[in-house]
Amino acid sequence: MGTPSISACMEIKDGTHPAKIVLMPGDPLRAKYVADTYLENPVLFNDVRAMYGYTGMYDGVEVSVMGSGMGIPSMSLYAHELFTQFGVEGIIRIGSAGGVGDTVNVRDIVVAMSASTNSAAPERYGLPGHIAPTADWDMLRTAVKIADDMKLRTSVGSVYSSDFFYYPDPEVAKKEREAGLLAVEMETAGLYTEAMYCHKKALGLFTVSDHLFKPEHLTPEEIRTSFNDMMVIALKTAAEITKKL
Repeated sequence: MGTPSISACMEIKDGTHPAKIVLMPGDPLRAKYVADTYLENPVLFNDVRAMYGYTGMYDGVEVSVMGSGMGIPSMSLYAHELFTQFGVEGIIRIGSAGGVGDTVNVRDIVVAMSASTNSAAPERYGLPGHIAPTADWDMLRTAVKIADDMKLRTSVGSVYSSDFFYYPDPEVAKKEREAGLLAVEMETAGLYTEAMYCHKKALGLFTVSDHLFKPEHLTPEEIRTSFNDMMVIALKTAAEITKKL
């Protein structure tokens, strides 16, 4: 398939647009929650396939939030179109992750410096060897400083983006822990690779909702209500980066 002349899965409503920086949770209803809770005068710019996207004001600048769906293919599709067809300069992924690192606890915020993956998606670019998808440095250091100023516990390091939610090999989590990875999720390697090749900015922020080697986990209700600190970090980061653009 060639590059489409129009968006394959988005239709921007008349008189609306995505902001330069877009927050992207996997769940479109979480995007609606962020818009309703944190943005001033949010306006719906996309609802194709119920993948809601909103633009509003935060700290005096435009910020957008839009769902990405689950998995690298879905994230890569939306990120590519936002980067290449709608003028978006940066995407901040916000979501949950399963902890694997010994120093990571449930409710901690993980900042993804890089993302390993079992997906073949990064190899489609044909670079000899293996691509090492990484975060934008300015976004990363801005987010960490904001978290420090808010006195929040964060862990900065590498995550693992898996194509499998239910992995068939029960021993793989031990290998992830031995490799020094902090957490497992399903989108960041795709986002970082798209950003690299589109020459854009990207960052992944996660709240640890459960831990593969510790008994504690969050209930669905706790997941919905405990992500607020992560969302505020992402929003403040988006605002600060936007002011530099």
